[in-house]
Amino acid sequence: MLRQRVITALVLLAVLLPALFYPSIEPFAALTLLLIVAAGWEWARLNGCGSAVALMLGVGLGVLMALVWLFGGLNLSLRPLWIAAGGVWVLLAVVMLSRGVPGWAVWPRSLRLWIGLALIACAWLAMVHARQMGLGFLLSVLLLVWMADIAAYFGGKALGKRKLAPTISPGKSWEGAISGLLGVCLLAAGWVWWDAQGASLYARLWTFGPPLAVLSLVFLVAMSVVGDLVESLVKRSAGAKDSSQLLPGHGGVLDRVDALLPVLPLAMLFATL
Repeated sequence: MLRQRVITALVLLAVLLPALFYPSIEPFAALTLLLIVAAGWEWARLNGCGSAVALMLGVGLGVLMALVWLFGGLNLSLRPLWIAAGGVWVLLAVVMLSRGVPGWAVWPRSLRLWIGLALIACAWLAMVHARQMGLGFLLSVLLLVWMADIAAYFGGKALGKRKLAPTISPGKSWEGAISGLLGVCLLAAGWVWWDAQGASLYARLWTFGPPLAVLSLVFLVAMSVVGDLVESLVKRSAGAKDSSQLLPGHGGVLDRVDALLPVLPLAMLFATL
């Protein structure tokens, strides 16, 4: 399993890194659009769609985003979309996590399906807009989520006693979540000190003043946890361990990007205030 995970990670890095660091956004936007197709397919399957319908929805989502790109949608200000997506994620956090796994199946399937596809689309738009703002800005958003996840894993493993959401994700603990937040705060402090040009998300948050900057980081880390928990809840409702087996050793695309889905549009919202 470990060998599989390492090989898959190396292949993904070999493909993603050249696109990420390419001077123009086209290779990165095109490559991540393929991931959006896969994520849409996985979401449809987790919500009761058959293989053919799920594939059609995933491809349809990719085609729709490609048309938005083709007709200049990536050059527009999408701040109202970031506000709407952020509001939906906060609502999902309150409603879904309070009702637990049984509550998800009560929602009409069409509502579950289209909300998820819309949020996946918003995350892709936010990711590409973040890349347009600069490589440093996008990396600062990605590393926020990765640092929160890594620090939470090691903090939870060493200190975890109080379960965060035992019926949804038994492995998560409050100690792990706090460790993730502390890790992100250290990352942000170091980045602001190092980033003389102010090109990162952290530098932009710092312009709000220290108290609001810290509150914003707390909120973003909390929403990264929400993204992870929401996907875990949906998988439990569907009786699935992973969103798919597209990435050997890692599960599916949604398993890798779940925490990014709420953070990307919210980061863009903060960056455009």
